[in-house]
Amino acid sequence: MKQIVAGIVAHVDAGKTTLSEALLYRTGEIRKLGRVDHGDAFLDTNSLEKARGITIFAHQALVEHGDLRLTLLDTPGHVDFAAETERVLRVLDYAILVVSGTDGVQGHTETLWRLLARYGVPTFIFVNKCDAAGFAREAILAQLRKRLSDAIYPLPAMEQSTEGSAVSLDVFAEDIATLDEEAMNDYLEHGVLSVGRLRSMIAVRELFPVYFGSALKLEGVEEFLDGLETFTREREWPAAFAARVFKIAHDGQHNRMTWLRVTGGALKAKEIVSSSSCAAASTPSPAQEDDGMAWSEKVDQVRIYNGAKFETVTEVPACSVCAVTGLTRTFPGEGLGAEPDAESPSLQPVLTYTVLPAGAESDTAGTSGAAKRGGAGHDSVNRDDAEHDAAKSGTGRNEENDTAGQDAETDNSSPALPQFDDLTLHKVITALRELEDEDPLLHVVWVERLAEIHVQLMGAVQLEIIQQTLHDRFGLDVSFGPGSILYRETITAPVEGTGHFEPLRHYAEAHILLEPGEPGSGVTVGSALSENDLDRNWQRLILTHLTEREHLGVLVGAPLTDIKMTLVAGRAHLKHTEGGDFRQATYRAIRQGLMEARAGVSGRPETPVESRPDTTGEGNCRLLEPWYRFRLEVPADMIGRAMSDIQRMAGTFESPVTDGEYAVIEGEAPVSEMRDYAMDVNQYTHGHGRFSATFGGYKPCHDAEQVIAAAAYDPEADLDNTPDSVFCAHGAGYPVKWYKVPEFAHVDYVM
Repeated sequence: MKQIVAGIVAHVDAGKTTLSEALLYRTGEIRKLGRVDHGDAFLDTNSLEKARGITIFAHQALVEHGDLRLTLLDTPGHVDFAAETERVLRVLDYAILVVSGTDGVQGHTETLWRLLARYGVPTFIFVNKCDAAGFAREAILAQLRKRLSDAIYPLPAMEQSTEGSAVSLDVFAEDIATLDEEAMNDYLEHGVLSVGRLRSMIAVRELFPVYFGSALKLEGVEEFLDGLETFTREREWPAAFAARVFKIAHDGQHNRMTWLRVTGGALKAKEIVSSSSCAAASTPSPAQEDDGMAWSEKVDQVRIYNGAKFETVTEVPACSVCAVTGLTRTFPGEGLGAEPDAESPSLQPVLTYTVLPAGAESDTAGTSGAAKRGGAGHDSVNRDDAEHDAAKSGTGRNEENDTAGQDAETDNSSPALPQFDDLTLHKVITALRELEDEDPLLHVVWVERLAEIHVQLMGAVQLEIIQQTLHDRFGLDVSFGPGSILYRETITAPVEGTGHFEPLRHYAEAHILLEPGEPGSGVTVGSALSENDLDRNWQRLILTHLTEREHLGVLVGAPLTDIKMTLVAGRAHLKHTEGGDFRQATYRAIRQGLMEARAGVSGRPETPVESRPDTTGEGNCRLLEPWYRFRLEVPADMIGRAMSDIQRMAGTFESPVTDGEYAVIEGEAPVSEMRDYAMDVNQYTHGHGRFSATFGGYKPCHDAEQVIAAAAYDPEADLDNTPDSVFCAHGAGYPVKWYKVPEFAHVDYVM
């Protein structure tokens, strides 16, 4: 029997979970059709999902149809939970994209399509709600081809088929043949295309089958199942054990469950499994051990879930999706065995909120006007990101990472925020750590100086879910302060930073070359240093220190991104160097290089320096802010108002396109300016306009000067992230300012 893992993805309210129910009902897995709005859907097992009528977490179901055994993963449709969907895409053989026949392609639909392309997932499309008034088959098909791909075609149902069976494609045969050179050769030679050829085209995303129906009325569902059975192909798996983690959850007894797909060999209960080696990884997780080496742990239970129920098994073969207990260090995206770790997700949180005692939000409303629009309150909270790693357990495992001047909400004119008592504070942090473990894009930050907890997440709906989960699962009632924008920092020119740490009986020096990275590349690290100059173990330790935390920029203290860090020089002492010495030297080297970049230095600094360089401007540092990629549909007579709004918000857009009585504008704009624009559109179009926005990445801040001034961040006063170094003379260590370090360095500059 052919085994396939497929995930159902869709814009919210497209009928995704309803289709899952219909597939389960048609195959005899359930006896009664559940409904999302009735709270009795087979796959919406969480109490929050039942109460809200939306899918929040990915769920598994098993379906058998003919010769097909299908593991179905139902995913969230709301944009706030898109990160959960993105994690699932990494373990799929095929995706089922559900599109509403009445609403058509939405903004989030296009986001999902881009994610499917990024991960190379072959995709079937099901157009739902075709029984609704206003549905036009040809219009929807034309829209799919225009906004998603021109390789979308309906395929016929086939009762029996083999690789060589001919497929009757009617008027689409020649058009489909033009999509692939070998398909065109087959068509010219035989006049038809075979099932095997279509399977191959679908598997490499050259063809996207589309089906039409109504999941609620079970129309078109049987034909869709036949299509999945006919046009999918089972993958071949390697013999060596491998698995990819895509989700962390906790059951009713608070057992930690690692959801994974076995991508090679087999997984047995009570077996020892290891993470893939992170020696060469650019971004090892905080879950990995401090020395950067792979870990090994024993699997306790292996569970196969079907909705809310599960079966405990002793072994699962490759291709299987299961949940295991006993693993404590795993994280979503991690590879086990021979499977490499996944790349960083493309979706990132753009908002941050302060966690407050229940009812405190009314006390803080209106206290920070800047925070509401993206000014002083927006950048500073971002600095707390560096503490995310440091505070992985309790209230701060490495509290030296807590920056002293971190929060822009330090405005003396603002009233102090209400705070938790010590016992409640500990319970809230512990609970949030568990939720953070489940969702890596939920960043929980403990700000030591302010004694505040900050959470970074995707949007307001996710915030409400977290609030309700804390109440239901942990018995904790909290509220949240006004949301702020998450900023990032990068550089525009290469610079070599130097860090020296030499108090008495300690010694380490590191030279880190900082270079601009490609937009969206995050932080990448490497070494260009020979083992003859510095032992391999010290080099590996330095690379670990480069990636074990989010390093802060020097403009507003925001985490760095789109930057490459390369170890180019270093020195250890045979007797006095300890592991922690290189941590200090590495951190100081990064900060020293950033300060040189802010002073306008490119490459290596000139020596000697008589006076402190000017760092009042940005220099070669840049402040980045999140931008939305938006699509706006308004009545044609309101296009002038829409264009004026976008320009006022510092956005950019393509030439408007008129589509009947409506004008369509697509473009990009800063999140800080556009985050509440949907309400404005609804108001000035009297409900006739449609606005959708998705995360478009980080770009240079449109009002960087004002944001930097409002933050009033002093990188030299941030003693826990100092750019200065420590040298030793006459048996005692002494500090050296960052701009004097090049004169005192023991190792020559490389640049």
